[in-house]
Amino acid sequence: MEQVTILQTDEAIRLDQGKLGALYDRLGPSGAEDVVCRAMEELAARLSQVDRDYRAGRWAELRKGARALAAIADQMGMATLAQVGRDVTACVDAQDQVALSAVLARLFRSGEGSLTAVWDLQGLSV
Repeated sequence: MEQVTILQTDEAIRLDQGKLGALYDRLGPSGAEDVVCRAMEELAARLSQVDRDYRAGRWAELRKGARALAAIADQMGMATLAQVGRDVTACVDAQDQVALSAVLARLFRSGEGSLTAVWDLQGLSV
């Protein structure tokens, strides 16, 4: 008899609200909101590009995109997304296709969750 285990794909999204708060303190509400909006757009675009690079087998571009995504996420206080982006680069470096597939799925889930969490935290509207 075989047993099927269903994996839970929900995880807590970690945001460093201190980094966002420091951004608002430094730039003021209007300037910080502009930076946050541009960063969110850039993260969404990079997530999409990472997906396209993976599907096309462009490993160097995928690695570069994941590193850039992790750096932006780190600056925005998106700790979970930044770590998963670094995990993607590690999988590319190890040439581990199975792990890469799983970690990319996590990247897209945490990317969506992180973007939503920042929008909700900031009270921004699309």
